[in-house]
Amino acid sequence: MKYNDFSWDFRKSDTKVLTHCFHAYPAMMIPQIARRLLLKYGAYAKTIFDPYCGSGTSLVEANVKGINAIGTDLNPLARLIAETKTTPIEIQTLDLYLKDFNNYAFNFQFGIKGSDSVVIPQFNNIDFWFNKRSQEKLAIIKNYIDHIGLRDIRNFFLTAFSETVRESSLTKKGEFKLVRIPNDKIEQFNPDSFGIMLSKLSRNKTGLLDFIRIKRNYSFSKIYGFNTVNDIPIDIIPDNSIDIIITSPPYGDSRTTVAYGQYSRLANQWMGIKDASLVDKNLMGGTKYTSDFIFHSTHLRVTLDQINNIDEKRSSEVESFFIDYNNSISNVSKTIKKNGYACYVVGNRTVKNINIPMDSITKEFFENNGFKHIETIVRNIPNKRMPLFTTSY
Repeated sequence: MKYNDFSWDFRKSDTKVLTHCFHAYPAMMIPQIARRLLLKYGAYAKTIFDPYCGSGTSLVEANVKGINAIGTDLNPLARLIAETKTTPIEIQTLDLYLKDFNNYAFNFQFGIKGSDSVVIPQFNNIDFWFNKRSQEKLAIIKNYIDHIGLRDIRNFFLTAFSETVRESSLTKKGEFKLVRIPNDKIEQFNPDSFGIMLSKLSRNKTGLLDFIRIKRNYSFSKIYGFNTVNDIPIDIIPDNSIDIIITSPPYGDSRTTVAYGQYSRLANQWMGIKDASLVDKNLMGGTKYTSDFIFHSTHLRVTLDQINNIDEKRSSEVESFFIDYNNSISNVSKTIKKNGYACYVVGNRTVKNINIPMDSITKEFFENNGFKHIETIVRNIPNKRMPLFTTSY
């Protein structure tokens, strides 16, 4: 069954409630969708799994309802954000660090303390994306964070620092991909990195307080970095152990669709993540396959043939993504209990003016693994129509 339901649009809803306010992230699932899917299909769930958890929207919503959550993502920044958003922190301890950092920033801002001892990290193209003033300010902030001994507090600060890095860079605002601002604006660009950082910390503390206030204390989230395309470690997620999956998978490789790696690269570099520029290559569709793969999906085969008649190279790129996507769904399917649910929030894309029906392809991939399709709900958002796909095993 497939139908339109405008009640899933949530056009006027506040999507930045609780810890969802912590950090922007490309193609985020809004919390209202995860919340409603949990109400509809997860009423008796004890554990959910999000195999492409991104910034952790479904994990937060699960914990609020007392449901344990497991998430995985290959992007180190995504894992940081998801862990921070789902981790309660002792507020009195956090306040001590916030007050200390405020004094620390004040001393540097007003020249009470010099920056001679602060080391600016060296990574590829740092001078292209950050002017010297911003590099110095960010290095001062990072120096403070590096000396925080408590992991949860350090992650809280790193999450705010990540957005501060982005807003202190010479990138165009409102762009997920790395696009530099025009040369005539670079000389005048002098962001208040200390002020940005303090503002992010204050905002995130408010969201954290709201999250702690309503979170069920006995629920928890665990975030991992394994690749569901290759395998799912049974010591982490045993077969037939998950009640419900709520997720929003990528709908194409990062290079040509949503640039998760590009968006995260500068923050990952400042945080010392090794091979930060290779994130997109490691995600689904990042590796190009040369061997022919037989898809048991009529919709996908027809679509690939249509694209191939126009552009063989683009068809090969799309095929590579769906090889990974098919393998991931096959592995994910094994984790779900009998009578469990898989709720996939997907987006259909266009390649060479050919529509790729991600919802129908996803349905067929799950049916190949013994699942029964329940419904596909089409929701409307500005300039897009996003299917919500639900299947049961």
